[in-house]
Amino acid sequence: MSLNKKVVVWSKDGCSYCEQVKSYLTENKFEFSTIDVTENDSLRDVLEVKYGIRYVPVVEVSDGESADYKAVFKVDLEALKDALA
Repeated sequence: MSLNKKVVVWSKDGCSYCEQVKSYLTENKFEFSTIDVTENDSLRDVLEVKYGIRYVPVVEVSDGESADYKAVFKVDLEALKDALA
């Protein structure tokens, strides 16, 4: 596991999977930042422009060395684990 990855979690209040994702990252000692889209449609607009979706969670993962992020949209911790590997 690489701890130098940069991780951004797009989430909203009341989203149980968003909480699962954040708990998984915390338990596995990944530092991450959160973008809360609760009651903020302009942030959902950003998701729509970037990825063609308006739902959360979206987890963006960078190797820590480049500015390129890979996004995980699937509601599946296995997909997240693969992106973090």
